[in-house]
Amino acid sequence: MSAVVCERRQVRRARYAVAAVFAVHGAVTGSFATRVPWIQDHAGVGAGQLGLALAFPALGASLAMPLAGGISHRFGARNALRGLIALWTLALVLPSLAPNLLTLCLALFVYGGTAGMADVAMNALGVEVENRLGRSIMSGLHGMWSAGALIGSAAGTLAAHLGADARLHHVLAAAVLTVVGVGACAWVLDLQPAEDEEPPPRFALPPRSALLIGAIGFCAVFAEGASLDWSAVYLRDRLGTSAALAAACTTGFTLTMAVARIAGDRVVDRFGSVRTVRASGALAVLGGLLIVAGGRPAVAMTGFALMGLGIAVVVPLCFAAAGRSGPNPSQAIAGVATITYTSGLVAPSAIGGLAQATSLVVSFGLVTVLACGLAAFAGVLRAGDRDRPKVSPRPAAVPDPRP
Repeated sequence: MSAVVCERRQVRRARYAVAAVFAVHGAVTGSFATRVPWIQDHAGVGAGQLGLALAFPALGASLAMPLAGGISHRFGARNALRGLIALWTLALVLPSLAPNLLTLCLALFVYGGTAGMADVAMNALGVEVENRLGRSIMSGLHGMWSAGALIGSAAGTLAAHLGADARLHHVLAAAVLTVVGVGACAWVLDLQPAEDEEPPPRFALPPRSALLIGAIGFCAVFAEGASLDWSAVYLRDRLGTSAALAAACTTGFTLTMAVARIAGDRVVDRFGSVRTVRASGALAVLGGLLIVAGGRPAVAMTGFALMGLGIAVVVPLCFAAAGRSGPNPSQAIAGVATITYTSGLVAPSAIGGLAQATSLVVSFGLVTVLACGLAAFAGVLRAGDRDRPKVSPRPAAVPDPRP
């Protein structure tokens, strides 16, 4: 069997392995989100204190993400991902153990920090697999994250329905997800730095290219966070729907994003990153207009569905473009991830504050304006449209020089 055939098989295995890691990462998030009410009661915190505590995951992620490149450089990409995904899955247990506000904030800080570092490592490996395959896979990988989040949420919903203690639920979930995540890492690409390659700085500001790409991601994640956290409230309070129909709108939005991400790679391969994001931005703007102008639940729900379709592939394409925008993919991806995490932190409170001062209609008007930025500035993702080489003919045992 030729070296080329062996490497092709290795890269295909690596693709499925990274997809499994993405699903595990999403499942941890889904498992945590469904048990937040239990965690709130166990820690004895009010709504305002819970809101403060829930800011700490994004804070921890933002501070820890720049460290991921150095970890990959020191230990190699495979070992780094193996360790970071294990830390992330095990960190799921910490919030449910917190007895008060202080310990909850500390637990969520660690939870967010491990999430962010694992996020950077798995996206960097995903970009490398995409480069070697010569076709888009990042949208599908993020679709697997969404699928994992749905699975984790479903399991968490069942545990909550049965009245299970969240500590027991999260210990069992962490054990299963750790085994799956660490096991999948055995098949990811084992990238090693060159012998004469300087290690990246322990902490560095994002490169300029990452700032421009991150701005696109900021707009998409702002729309995602606003829709996830406020779509049900919008339908219930603004349009007077039942709680069940309002909840169905949020579920539909999540499913729309997951399906669009899984199917998005074919669209990207055919039309390229820039044209795809421009068309996606147009869909998101149309969805926003329906949300703002539509006075009936069916119109607003259609608007949220279009919003989900419009923003679904943007963040994966931002990571892909960042990974090909400079000599240090991990640093660029960390910069983009930090900006998008910040957007996810800002969006829910910004929408709420603006709604308090004006109305939810005005809040989603802001979301619609930001969606215009997707179409207007999609050109910064042109790095993702470069010709990407197919699997190289070199033997699989030769390490890649990039961290």
